[in-house]
Amino acid sequence: MLKALFDSSRTTKRLISLAYDTLAISCSLYIAICLRLGSLEIPVTERELATLAITIVFTLGAFIRMGMYRAILRYMTPQALNTVFLGSCFSALILAVGSFFTHSFIPRSVPFIYLTIALLLLGGPRLLVHHLVMILNGSHQGKREPVIVYGAGYTGHQLRLALKATNYKVVAFVDDDLARQGSVFANLKVQSPVQLPHIIRKHSATRVLLALGNTPHSRRAQIIKGLEPLGVSVQTAPAIPDLISGRARIEHIRDVDIEDLLGRDPVKANNDLLSACITDKVVMVTGAGGSIGGELCRQIILQSPKRIVLFELNEFSLYQLESELGQILQAKKLDVEIIPLLGSVQREHRVETVMRTFGVQTVYHAAAYKHVPLVEHNIVEGVRNNVYGTWYTAEAAIRAGVESFVLISTDKAVRPTNVMGASKRMAELVLQGLSQRQSNTRFSMVRFGNVLGSSGSVVPLFRQQIKMGGPVTVTHPEIIRYFMTIPEAAELVIQAGAMGTGGDVLVLDMGEPVRIVDLARRMIHLSGLTIKTTGLPDGDIEITYTGLRPGEKLYEELLVGDNVTGTAHDRIMRAEEFCLSWVDTEVLLWELDRACHDYACDRVRELLMRAPTGYATEEALGDAVWLHKTNTAQLRVIK
Repeated sequence: MLKALFDSSRTTKRLISLAYDTLAISCSLYIAICLRLGSLEIPVTERELATLAITIVFTLGAFIRMGMYRAILRYMTPQALNTVFLGSCFSALILAVGSFFTHSFIPRSVPFIYLTIALLLLGGPRLLVHHLVMILNGSHQGKREPVIVYGAGYTGHQLRLALKATNYKVVAFVDDDLARQGSVFANLKVQSPVQLPHIIRKHSATRVLLALGNTPHSRRAQIIKGLEPLGVSVQTAPAIPDLISGRARIEHIRDVDIEDLLGRDPVKANNDLLSACITDKVVMVTGAGGSIGGELCRQIILQSPKRIVLFELNEFSLYQLESELGQILQAKKLDVEIIPLLGSVQREHRVETVMRTFGVQTVYHAAAYKHVPLVEHNIVEGVRNNVYGTWYTAEAAIRAGVESFVLISTDKAVRPTNVMGASKRMAELVLQGLSQRQSNTRFSMVRFGNVLGSSGSVVPLFRQQIKMGGPVTVTHPEIIRYFMTIPEAAELVIQAGAMGTGGDVLVLDMGEPVRIVDLARRMIHLSGLTIKTTGLPDGDIEITYTGLRPGEKLYEELLVGDNVTGTAHDRIMRAEEFCLSWVDTEVLLWELDRACHDYACDRVRELLMRAPTGYATEEALGDAVWLHKTNTAQLRVIK
């Protein structure tokens, strides 16, 4: 019967609440008068009945205005009793005023007694129903999972409130702040992180939720490292800025961000450098729909350019980006013209027409093929897009009078062992040569390593493999990589581009390199799982080594030589590296073009090795088309 009542319509519940409150007000007045007179028999005349009617009508009216009947009891918090208290006080005041005007026989002390009884009769059942609903819901949901909240601050308190209506039950708070330890927080004693092993065993907890607010990444990394050996799943609540902006809700528990594992704190941006090439200018981003290109666009519009030209080959990526940027402009109340254009950077006339038509002043060239194994299997198209796409776009920029041209390069361009890296180094050489040929357009190159969350990043791959039960695949036990978040990389690219003087190779400080296998181990441990090894055959997840992919290096570098100088920014360096004259560069480009036209992949690779790219490899050619053509020709000869 209780369940049927709880599952009834909102209208039915409101009518029941109104009927009950009418009865409760009547009983409260009767009991108050009985207590005052010391007798169950009290005088009742038309005046007393009129006073009761006035009290009921005005009290129910006040309750309706205060929204008491709109509240959902199962989500009612103790703070909601403030409404009951204020309504009861108003009801007692109406009783006193009503009895005065109706000249009823109600002693002056009765309203005070009535207030106490009304609070019990009006508030008590509501709390009782709330707890009954929670018990019923809990019985349907089954046993709630015990979790520990790390952080006894504002975020921790809000997280506990949000989790009350979920399958999680907060059993303990821990905090490394000595001032908070020992205090009672939300009816739970705040304990030291040292006590975590004991707390986990006592409550059989399998999950720790981080409620660290705006704690710096470096401190987060220390906390997470301390949690790794405990064998529990570690997740985190959204950061305060995301909660305030509405991008996330407190109950949106998610896996630990990889930037928290790396412990790299962002450096405050130089606003002058950010705005130098953007504010009140026409900016064009090629490859705007990619990971880096898209983030560049998001940060560019915040610097209030006159207009931004989104140049992208993929239609769906362009559509998504335009929609997202439109929402940002609306939310931030910015006035920036967005021009989404489809096109390839290999069509020089199209690129030049776009630049001239819209008066482009700054170009960020992010269009490129970056996936190493894919470029190894598509050598000609990789070279066409990365080398000639850059050359054609740069020539178009010169003729269109573009002021600043920034190439998004890569650490794989340093002593490359793959075609992708060699093609990006060749693109750098092209821009260095063009800088010697003219001075109207300022060319600069920004070189950095892997970005977290980009297409092809290992982090989402590892996360997916862990959720599927493994194995987690790593190419080599000693492989290391530099990592940086996409927003940080884009922000530094914009600032570095403003520093270029012409032909500069600017290198971003990527911090300390990370062993990929260590990253995989940490992600497994933080999922509350163990690694399956020969010594631990019953472990949860196995790590397997697949071998280096075609063209892949064990170690990535950011500099060819040691000739590097600092800049005005702590995380941006300027590298002085060898380059060709434009005459020599152009000769090489024409030879490379002929080899691409003839689909002579062996000749293409030979020319890339002959150029001062540092490209060296002993691997066999992997271009799928060239291999098929070569094998077919050999079969014909044999026949």
